[in-house]
Amino acid sequence: MTDNQIRCGWCVGDAEYVAYHDEEWGVPITDAPSLFKLLTLEGMQAGLSWLTILRKRAAMEEAFYDFQLDKLAASGEPEITRWLDNAAIIRHRGKLQAMINNARLALETDNFVELIWQFRPASSRKYASLADVPALTDESTAMSKTLKKAGFKFVGPTICYAFMQSAGLVNDHTKDCWRFAPCDSLQARIK
Repeated sequence: MTDNQIRCGWCVGDAEYVAYHDEEWGVPITDAPSLFKLLTLEGMQAGLSWLTILRKRAAMEEAFYDFQLDKLAASGEPEITRWLDNAAIIRHRGKLQAMINNARLALETDNFVELIWQFRPASSRKYASLADVPALTDESTAMSKTLKKAGFKFVGPTICYAFMQSAGLVNDHTKDCWRFAPCDSLQARIK
């Protein structure tokens, strides 16, 4: 980390947040396992801070078979019981059940990547400040409705928008952030 970089205001003040911002947030993800993992983590974050998720992410990767869809889809009550006893992860029965449910549905989807990326906005938006960035958009609302109709859980429009931001479907780095241009360039390469 270099201290002279201008960054989005939400990450300033915590080294873990800064590293996530600088290395991951807004970088386009185009493979199904990584998209599923991130969608699950965004759902796990509901009611919590993203920093909590970052600090528990490694333990969740270990406990949840590195988010392998087939292993999660085959999970049931014995795994949920074991997970509920694991203080290193997010222990919320509804979120754990949703993860298993969503893994099963993602496996049944013809093309999970296309399902997600169809909600990429037609044009990019540029925000001058964090206050200008919305909590949800028409696209995230449409994604949420589509996923919910298919049976996915913990995929409300705000969760979907946070997912779109982190997975690089949108570039919500502020215009003055040093990561804006690199993420914009990466996004432009995706057809």
